[in-house]
Amino acid sequence: MRYILPSLTIIALSLGGCAASIPPVSVTRFHGGQQISPGPVQVNAEKSLEGLNYSNAASQELARLGFADAPAGATPAYTAKVGFSRTVRTQTKRSPVSVGIGGGTGGGGFGVGLGTSIGLGGGSREIIITQLSVQLIRTSDAKPVWEGRAETEAPAKAPASQPGLAAGKLARALFSAFPGESGKTITVP
Repeated sequence: MRYILPSLTIIALSLGGCAASIPPVSVTRFHGGQQISPGPVQVNAEKSLEGLNYSNAASQELARLGFADAPAGATPAYTAKVGFSRTVRTQTKRSPVSVGIGGGTGGGGFGVGLGTSIGLGGGSREIIITQLSVQLIRTSDAKPVWEGRAETEAPAKAPASQPGLAAGKLARALFSAFPGESGKTITVP
């Protein structure tokens, strides 16, 4: 019995390391404070294969909130303009190891010292910064009623930097607690 608990702990800790870590999302939203009644929406986005990831993720979240796709030929209550961007930033990794050389002489209360440090290792890695933006426009007067943007970053080699995973995570965060507090940037885990 005394060996079971430590064994289960080791297994749980090792499995915890297998899960892909998805970084938090920074979200900012703006609206006029009025009630935004759900209605049929037409989603407009960049017509590219990558863009489909983001427009589909936004459509799915809008539908969850009651903003279903407008039927073909019908005038939608809203138009949703979906935009996205993916940029690369190079991050320099600091070396965890340094070698120091030092020396000194002294006598009668006087000392001179010399020191230097040489970094070993280090290098750089690419960070992918992904942003999703959505603007919800009322069709009747062509005025925006809500807009927001969500941004996350992940190492280029991490699963979280892949467009499909990033699009879903960004859309869920952007539309969480819709419409959200206007003008405030929050972090969604």
